[in-house]
Amino acid sequence: MRAVFSLHFLILSTLYGLSAADEQHERVMKEPDATRTIRFTSPKLNAEDEHSDHMPEYLKCDACKAIAFQMKDYLVKAESKKTAVKGKEAALSESEYVDTLEQCCAQKWEQYGLREVHGFKRLSGPGLETADQMGMIMYGGPWPIRLFKMCQSYLGEYDETEIYQKYRSYPDSLEDFFCYANGGVCKKPSKTKKNEL
Repeated sequence: MRAVFSLHFLILSTLYGLSAADEQHERVMKEPDATRTIRFTSPKLNAEDEHSDHMPEYLKCDACKAIAFQMKDYLVKAESKKTAVKGKEAALSESEYVDTLEQCCAQKWEQYGLREVHGFKRLSGPGLETADQMGMIMYGGPWPIRLFKMCQSYLGEYDETEIYQKYRSYPDSLEDFFCYANGGVCKKPSKTKKNEL
């Protein structure tokens, strides 16, 4: 009898000890630790950010990359629909790729917004390296209409046939074509020379 009582006492003490330890662990986890605190703030907008009709200069590279990504995505989807119907890889006709590129520019662009990354304001959304960054993102506002206008300007500046041929030669080349080549809005990162000892 005494052995059974001791066994019950041991089990209850162990359970109480685990329960008390769990409560202590939860309390510690709930208390904020200043070294682990992550704070997200929305980007602070200046007058140009809020009121300009055009994409601010410092965001044009991100915007260009977003547009190139969306054009590629729209063309890939259009070709895959045609391929599904025809049964083999099929190129789009002129009217089809012109219509596809116009639909791309006419989209709502709601999946793009402004976020602060390492102290800098950046566009964020599909196809951009900032899409996976942590932080608050400011959707809506002037960004969709600015992306629409910039996309339309590319369709005015470049012939749709030229755009489609670039895409057909290498789908990922649209970013280089729009954003880097011929004085594009993006600059290639400079390669730093390794110091020789």
